[in-house]
Amino acid sequence: MIRLRSLALEADIDESNFLLRILDQTLLPHQEKWILIETNEQMIEAIKFLRVRGAPLIGVAASLMIAKSAFEKTPFEVLLAQASALYKTRPTAVNLMICIDRMINGIKEKFNTKLIIELAVQIFNEDVELCEKIAINGAALIHDGDQILTHCNTGGLATTGGGTALGVIRKAFDQGKNIHVYIDETRPLLQGGRLTAWELQKLNIPCTLIADNMAAHLMSLKKITKAITGADRIAVNGDFANKIGTYSVAVNCHYHKIPFFVAAPYTTVDISCKSGAEIPIEQRSEDEVKGFAGQQWAPENTRVYNPAFDVTPGKLVSAWVLDKTVYYKEDVERGVFKLC
Repeated sequence: MIRLRSLALEADIDESNFLLRILDQTLLPHQEKWILIETNEQMIEAIKFLRVRGAPLIGVAASLMIAKSAFEKTPFEVLLAQASALYKTRPTAVNLMICIDRMINGIKEKFNTKLIIELAVQIFNEDVELCEKIAINGAALIHDGDQILTHCNTGGLATTGGGTALGVIRKAFDQGKNIHVYIDETRPLLQGGRLTAWELQKLNIPCTLIADNMAAHLMSLKKITKAITGADRIAVNGDFANKIGTYSVAVNCHYHKIPFFVAAPYTTVDISCKSGAEIPIEQRSEDEVKGFAGQQWAPENTRVYNPAFDVTPGKLVSAWVLDKTVYYKEDVERGVFKLC
């Protein structure tokens, strides 16, 4: 029996069953409902509608879905087609593509069910390890008394481990550092307000929720000493895509001379991407901006622009916290990301 457990993803695998479950993050924080994923179409829907989300986690979830299909004796060509369909679900987060490419290569090299499952389990466990290394590296940048701004959700709900940016915060807190976290609500889907606040309360980490447009005001009052976010894709020049609004955080930090960090695993670095200009930006439904959770507040015929991500120039980043080490501007300028 193989048992995989994370905050938002579970799998139980034995000789007769492959049970794959996700925590439906669209229902948080009010309801904690686990969904049994039985088909490739279900997983595609779950990823597209953010029931499972976070750049690292969707890569792991998709990998396990491919392994489940292999377990169920799905024919070779059909399995590849299913992997291709998963690959296309979210265009910005490169972790998804990297994980699926690994699975496809494994399928093509040796079409062996046991080995395909082992590869998916390895990808799950690797993410746990990557999160821990990121947390250790990043916690060294957090000092006693820091008041830290974060944006979107980057904890256990977005990974199989302790998280990326939130993992850094968690590690610093566990080390006994007296810190306070300011959480951007993260419009339009409120991942900060719904998810990060939920996680930090479970971890007993002191935090305050703010509207996205309050961050600069707090910076002007010297209420924020550092900011740290995650990333969905990092170009080799240090530009990176992350949840919409991250660019604004970086610009405000730059103006107020506040260190701005980005935390991510090596699987977020796209060595084929020269700059942020090459990162595809997902466009999502206008309904997400017009309202939320069944309530609509904008007129029906309102035109909407709804990119899920924006690109932050590398020149605004103080340091990139990866699993291997912390990289600074001089490291990026000499091409360290090309080696990831």
